[in-house]
Order: sequence, then structure tokens, then C-alpha cells
Amino acid sequence: MRRILISISFLVIFLLIMLPFLGVAFGAFEEGPKAFLDALVRPEALHALKISFIIVLIVTLLNTIVGVYLSLEIVRGSWISRWLKPVINALIDLPFAVSPVIVGLMVILIFGPNTALGAFMEDHNMKIVYAIPGMVLATMFITFPLMVREVVPLLEEIGTQSEEASATLGAGAWRTFFQITWPGIRWGVVYGLILTIARSLGEFGSILVVSGNIINQTQTATTLVYQDAEQFQLVAANSVAFVLGLISISILLTLEWLKRRSEKLRSH
Repeated sequence: MRRILISISFLVIFLLIMLPFLGVAFGAFEEGPKAFLDALVRPEALHALKISFIIVLIVTLLNTIVGVYLSLEIVRGSWISRWLKPVINALIDLPFAVSPVIVGLMVILIFGPNTALGAFMEDHNMKIVYAIPGMVLATMFITFPLMVREVVPLLEEIGTQSEEASATLGAGAWRTFFQITWPGIRWGVVYGLILTIARSLGEFGSILVVSGNIINQTQTATTLVYQDAEQFQLVAANSVAFVLGLISISILLTLEWLKRRSEKLRSH
């Protein structure tokens, strides 16, 4: 029975993960390396990759700062009452339950040009929808729980004794954080960073809705793949998808390497 279950597990992994990626790889090189490179150096492809990396950079930076601070407040904050913590935790996990398409629609309903807030911001030259700020907001909402869910368990595990001792000895809040708290949560922050990068890079549904998928303006790598597939430019679609897949695989392999390294450091 054990061998059967292992075989079924490997079969599912092969059918759902390995086989589709192999199909993308073969499709990318179907017409040779030149066609693959031509698909990647197109102006629209270069611009879409640039927009994707800009969004990833901004979202990762903001989610790291906000996520670590919110984690500290959830675990250490004395102002949060016992009944309020479950509400905050439910709100943090909300992006796991909401469709990304709905997230994009929510951004349009709040900041769209036909809304009072959206019209006010556009009058002051701050365009949100169909621009990078709206794409960043949607991606931040989708990826927000990743950092918090990595850091909170570590904060609960290390406790508060060392931090209280540091404060008793006269250390300030920042010194206590960097010398006492940070060493205990740094690997969690690194895991959260890597997961946020991978999820932001692959986000599609909310981006498609909130960006308008405007070529050479608000198009990302994932929406470019969608457009190429819709236009039956399969080599181009597979080429960009193959690059995104390689980046995601590299990020996840790095995560596994970091996990093993952190486990070795803890064992020593």
C-alpha cells in the first residue's frame, strides 16, 4: 500500500507539474533557439518583464516592512485585545480565500476613474487604476499573508524573555530588535521574501483586471503570455512562460537550500 501511494503521488506530481513545464519547454524551442530569443527580445516582451520586476521589487519591499511590523504587533502588541486577534488573523488570511479577479475588481471599484476617490486622485495626477500603483496594490493584497505567516510563529517561539532582559539593561527598541529579535526571525523573513517574489512574479488574475493589459504600458509578463496565447503566437507565449518558470523554480530551490542551511545552523 505504501508503494502504491508513493507511486500515485509521483504520478500526480508528474502530470500536474513536470509534464506541463516540459510541454512549455518544448513549445518554447519548437522553432529553434533563434525563435526563442526573438520572442524574448521583442519590445513588448522586454517592457512586460521590466514592469513585472518593478512590481515585484515594490511589493516585496512594502510587504517586508509592513509584514514584519504587523507580526510584531500581533504577537507583542499589548493593545490588541483577546477577541480582536482572531479578527486580525482572519483578515490577514482573507487573500487566500478571495479570487485574484475579485481583488482586481475591488481596486477598480475603489480607485476607478468613475469613483469619487479615483477622480480626485487623477485630478491631482495620481492615477491608480490602469497604472503601476493599482497593479502594486492588487499584488500586495494577494501576497500580504506570506510574510506574516512566516514571521509570527517564530516570534511566538522565541518568546519575550530576551527582549525584556535587553530592555531592562537599557537597550532601546531598535537595538533590541536588531540584536535580539532579528536573529530569531531572519530566516522567516527570508522565506517570506522568496515566497513573495515568486507569488508576485506569477500573479495574473488581479493584474489582468486592474492593469487593462495595455501593450508597452501596463502589460506584465504573465498577461503577455495570455495575450500571445490568445493570438495563437504559441512559441512567443511558451518562451516567456518558460523564462518565468525557470525563475520560479530557481527561487523555490533557493528556498529549499536556505531551509536546509538554517536547520544545520540550528542543529549546531
